[in-house]
Amino acid sequence: MTITVSGMLAQSELTQVQQAAADIIRAHGKVRILVLAGDFAGWERGGDWADFSFQETFDPYIEKMAIVGDTRWEDLTLIFVAKGLRSFPIEYFASGELDRAQAWLKQ
Repeated sequence: MTITVSGMLAQSELTQVQQAAADIIRAHGKVRILVLAGDFAGWERGGDWADFSFQETFDPYIEKMAIVGDTRWEDLTLIFVAKGLRSFPIEYFASGELDRAQAWLKQ
């Protein structure tokens, strides 16, 4: 499953992505997620960013997550996706490392 994130991420956009992911998981079972965040510019202020209901329900169906983006966003992004607190591995790759990210997801 590939997710593309660009510009400022709004909470409503995250909700849409989570709904689409839930549909894919229901249809296909376990997934590996590739997030392409090449033009990512941060998170919009406001919204309910503390809603973890998707994670509580669907984390058991996620095998791995690879995020590809500008390294200036690496630390904040890994905090946002709760690396180390979720039940599957999450790795961040620099923008030029798409091939490496895809290879890691296949392992």
